[in-house]
Amino acid sequence: MTTTATIPPANKKEIFSWCCYDFANSSYTTVIITVIYSTYFTKVVCQGLDAANTLWAAALAISQLIVIFLGPWLGAVADRHACKKKFLISLSLLCASFTALLYFTAPGTVWLAFALIVVSNFAFSMGENFCASFLPELSTPETCGKISGYGWSFGYLGGLVSLGMALLILKLGGSSDPSVVKNIFPATALFFILAALPTLFFLRERAKPKSSPTTEPSAFTHLLNTLKKLPAQRTLFQFFISFFCYMCGLCSIVAFAAIYAQTEIGFSTEQTILLFASLQISSAIGAFAFGFLQDRTGARLALTISLVLWIVVCLGAAFSTTQAAFFIVGNLAGIVIGSTQSASRAVVSMLTPAGQEGEYFGLWGFFGKLAAVLGPLAFGFVADLVHLRWAIGLVALFFVLGLIFLQNLDLKRPSVSYS
Repeated sequence: MTTTATIPPANKKEIFSWCCYDFANSSYTTVIITVIYSTYFTKVVCQGLDAANTLWAAALAISQLIVIFLGPWLGAVADRHACKKKFLISLSLLCASFTALLYFTAPGTVWLAFALIVVSNFAFSMGENFCASFLPELSTPETCGKISGYGWSFGYLGGLVSLGMALLILKLGGSSDPSVVKNIFPATALFFILAALPTLFFLRERAKPKSSPTTEPSAFTHLLNTLKKLPAQRTLFQFFISFFCYMCGLCSIVAFAAIYAQTEIGFSTEQTILLFASLQISSAIGAFAFGFLQDRTGARLALTISLVLWIVVCLGAAFSTTQAAFFIVGNLAGIVIGSTQSASRAVVSMLTPAGQEGEYFGLWGFFGKLAAVLGPLAFGFVADLVHLRWAIGLVALFFVLGLIFLQNLDLKRPSVSYS
């Protein structure tokens, strides 16, 4: 059995250090996946290719498929050997290294760019799993929503700062020419590592190694065994179904929002950066506010409000024709993207069996990454086959399904009083 008695409870310094990882890795997902490299890949690297959207979605899908099969297994290995932090450090270095190598991608280097995105996004996503698995050790059932909200808020502030860095690089370069834009990629890698240093130095590994079996099961065997155990955790199992549905929609938006803004609404690169910079502020506010709401009223109400607002966002985006209208819709999305992800992570923290944090957050990663495979692939296929605006309707359907499955669950925590 894992024990944690020899190390004192987490203090504010350690919670802050944990939040710094969300601050750091948001530079990757904001600059590379959402705002800048997504459009660089489809417009520069894949220029002239009709299947550019599908190729981008496929690169993200493959990276997430690797996480799907390795996530629960590596999480269980980390639980058994008490090495979550070692995995976190290694994955951070791997993500930063392959992000820096994106500097060498250019028109025609489709498969180089494809491979670099697969590896860097795999490392980012696995690191996200391991960072989240520390949450049960840093919080109580009464505070997990608030502390998770702190982390997401820090994350969106990190996204804001990294976008400011990207905009500064473009201003210093005097243009948004690809030869200038590519300088942003190694700068993002450096930002990631420097901002993660407090986490890598001060976050503690509280777990103790367990007795190890003679042989470790394969990743695929372990995944199947873990999935077989999941129905016994009935509430968590049903929540993962809802989580999978609405994450299909959220991951599609993250993967294609900048592409949609530039292709359909007419944003320039600089305007897109400014749009998403404002989103980082609204996202931080949403994650922080909904964290307190969840601790006071329960997770189901917080998530229900978020999913209803997501449906409104999809309708607004589909009918937006001006930059001003899309700016308003985008900032509403910013408010709910932080709250949706923060509340989801807190629910898993609350329902995870003690001593199995790595394994069950590996399952959280499994369903999230499966959504990150299927959602963007479906969006990219519909966008290339029909139209980007029609693909937004598919995203709305994902959120409707998530809302329906959520309503059967009782996730309300006991009332908590705050001074």
